[in-house]
Amino acid sequence: MGDMEKVFCGTAFHTPERGVVEMLRDVTIVVDNNGTIQQVLDPNEPGAGAAQERARQSGRFNGLGPTEVLIPGLVDLHIHAPQWPQLGKALDAPLEAWLQKYTFPLESRYEDLEFAQEIYTDLVATLLANGTTTAVYFATIHVEASLLLARICLERGQRAFVGKVAMDDKDQCPDFYRDASCEAGISETRAFIERLRALAPEPDPLVQPIITPRFIPSCSNDLLEGLGRLASQYDCRVQTHCSESDWETAFVQSRFGKTDTQVLADYGLLREGTILAHANFVCDEDLDLIRKNSSAVAHCPLSNVYFANAVFPLRTALDRGVRVGLGTDISGGYSASVLDACRHALIAGRMRNGGVDPTLPMDRRGIPGSTISAAEAFWVATRGGAEALGINAGKFAPGQKFDAVSLDLAAPSSNLRIFPGFDSDADCFEKIALNATRANISAVWVNGSQVCGTAPRTASMF
Repeated sequence: MGDMEKVFCGTAFHTPERGVVEMLRDVTIVVDNNGTIQQVLDPNEPGAGAAQERARQSGRFNGLGPTEVLIPGLVDLHIHAPQWPQLGKALDAPLEAWLQKYTFPLESRYEDLEFAQEIYTDLVATLLANGTTTAVYFATIHVEASLLLARICLERGQRAFVGKVAMDDKDQCPDFYRDASCEAGISETRAFIERLRALAPEPDPLVQPIITPRFIPSCSNDLLEGLGRLASQYDCRVQTHCSESDWETAFVQSRFGKTDTQVLADYGLLREGTILAHANFVCDEDLDLIRKNSSAVAHCPLSNVYFANAVFPLRTALDRGVRVGLGTDISGGYSASVLDACRHALIAGRMRNGGVDPTLPMDRRGIPGSTISAAEAFWVATRGGAEALGINAGKFAPGQKFDAVSLDLAAPSSNLRIFPGFDSDADCFEKIALNATRANISAVWVNGSQVCGTAPRTASMF
């Protein structure tokens, strides 16, 4: 530990394992100059007092206020950055029509870098204010605008994976918005990877490229093959949509006679670090293939309501050992909050478990064993998302990055209320998981650096 260490003191909640909640009361967290947690010390543990005193002397002591607690930073595995102006509207059409009617015309505007600057700056600031410390972004087909998004993430200090979208199929993509050719889609993706890595050349960069075929219907076979080669050549993560809707799933089956998952595997796009958005219609064999390839699912419960006509089998996937995190799917989902996505995941699981048709007998109405707990939903939103990406984040432990959110449990503009003496520690955690909002977020840190909010104070309510 050196002179540049930071110390954070207060009470923290995290879920280091699926479904396991830990409350770290009056904990001292020592963070090095690289943003990595070095020690997590109980109040009576040797070294806690000395670490606090050193930090006070150097002006690097961070004490939580009397009503504040820490939680790990939230991980959003699926965001369409250019769709930010569309949030909360344009949800009246099925997926295949929605893309043509609203989304492709909007995304085509990002050739204009002034427009991109305005939208992306606002998006990143808003997501940080909502506690999203790690974001996985679909950008657009435009290399310069996609790099601009990456620069904004770097400037604002958000951990991010940014993808220049690749899409070249003339039958599925409009003339005004697609890669000029398969060769252009591949060469521009290659250029994007190299230029972004040059922007952030550190061994563990805060912002990284991610190869982004939009989804199988929008890509030619040659483009899929070429992107798979790039993923191997550059050892680069991949993101795409997978088995999202009836239309998309049937389209891929008709074209290839296989599921999305099998096709992606054939082209070398199902690999460690691959993020598959939605995956609502995956079968057991698909789940096993995803697990075998160390890929992951971005569960987007809110947008699934609008575009999937099905509920992703979250509990089944988790029980089969598949990596799963949450996605807001801006703007197919109308909320920018990963905490909202936690609640939507809980609701989706309960609806899948109980069923929706009241004319059926109760024992035939749903799929028993589909529910998840608040602790599991919170784990998926934090540590689960980090594991999906293969990053050291999502819990408070030595060796993990200090990505964290301070919540004021008594923020006057929120509906979250804690009653000491009546609410247990478990009650407090559940109220956070179900009721905390942006109004409760007082500060946000990524890699040990504060990126949002006011400076914390120096006491604890617990």
